[in-house]
Amino acid sequence: MSQINLNASKKTHKFLIDKLRNKKILQIYKRFEKNLDINQNFIVAVSGGADSLALSFLAKVYAIKNFLDVKYFIVDHKLRKNSSTEARYVQKHLKKFSINSNILPWNGRKPKKNIQSVARDKRYELLIDKARKLKIKNILIGHHLDDLFENFFIRILRGSGLKGLVSLDKKTQKNGVNLMRPLIDIDKKDLVYVSNYIFGSYVDDPSNKDEKFKRIKIRNFLNQLNLEGLDRNKFFLTIKNLKIANENIKFYTLKNLKENITTFKKKDAVVLKEDFFLQSNEVVFRSFAEVIKIVGKKYNFVRGKKVINIIDLLKSNSSFKVTLGGCLIKKVNETVIISKE
Repeated sequence: MSQINLNASKKTHKFLIDKLRNKKILQIYKRFEKNLDINQNFIVAVSGGADSLALSFLAKVYAIKNFLDVKYFIVDHKLRKNSSTEARYVQKHLKKFSINSNILPWNGRKPKKNIQSVARDKRYELLIDKARKLKIKNILIGHHLDDLFENFFIRILRGSGLKGLVSLDKKTQKNGVNLMRPLIDIDKKDLVYVSNYIFGSYVDDPSNKDEKFKRIKIRNFLNQLNLEGLDRNKFFLTIKNLKIANENIKFYTLKNLKENITTFKKKDAVVLKEDFFLQSNEVVFRSFAEVIKIVGKKYNFVRGKKVINIIDLLKSNSSFKVTLGGCLIKKVNETVIISKE
């Protein structure tokens, strides 16, 4: 880097750090800092919306203060005609603040159904692939408190269990990479404030107002509940308590996996001990689904209904054979063997 560019970068860094003199910005940053709390390099996923721009600023300050290397990636889904133009606009806008970003395009055929869900999965795939190539283990995602509430209701409509209802954790892992959500307890309106204060503007995706998407219907429903006096603090407390219950189940699930399975080399096959099925229904369900995922070497879990059906068969039959999730599941007398198909 030339001396001129180095001096310009230092000035920009000082400009960004000085923004913490604003009491509200500092308060938001402190919450972000506490939630993140890592000393490793990371990637930031950027969309150009208010939440992701706020995340970009907060992450940049965190990286400066902790001497970390941060990389920014904008996923261009190419689902709208002007998406590539918007991605380049966001890229140029960020560069004014010494935030250098790269665009990850989603090429190929696009879905006609479940568009937002498929786009989300593809976004994670592109980001995780890039993280693995760069040998970076952490990706920061812009999910915030409003997303937590929306996700809760979406999962209720899907008939999800406890694990699904509280699935937006501060940190989850996919394919060996940590997806981190340091904004998860911060209000959307606070992120809009940060974005406007720092960047002056943000991209407003028109799909965020399109009620053909279930998430937007839920968002509008929650806005109505807010007008009717919804106590967001009590709502958050409810979700927090459910998360505690979920953590307890996770503990016993891991205990079951540790104590009641025998794993062969390369995890291509496991034997389930008799005690594996003597736990609570939810612990057995999660343990079994995890075994299928590991042995089948799948990215995602298989559907819950299929898992439940096979568990019922295992409990009621002395011997049978079936396939699921890339696995061959056999029961001979009281012995259950799961191997790669």
